[in-house]
Amino acid sequence: MVLTVFAGIADFERSLIVERTSAGRIAAKARGVRFGPRPTLAAEQIAHARHLIEREGKPVAEVARLLRVHRATLYRALEARS
Repeated sequence: MVLTVFAGIADFERSLIVERTSAGRIAAKARGVRFGPRPTLAAEQIAHARHLIEREGKPVAEVARLLRVHRATLYRALEARS
């Protein structure tokens, strides 16, 4: 019976932690905090890459090497900024 009571208290405490964490994340987002890793490529780099690929006809792999990122990273950045 005591273990059941302890389990109930632990479950209640866990729900409080989740609630406080959620409220903290919402407040941080309202203040403009960005979560997750920093973007690998800046907007200027993406624009430069698009120029090289579309206007100068450079292969994506070559542009990716120039920017020191993986091809998939470059494709994702180009797609996101479309």
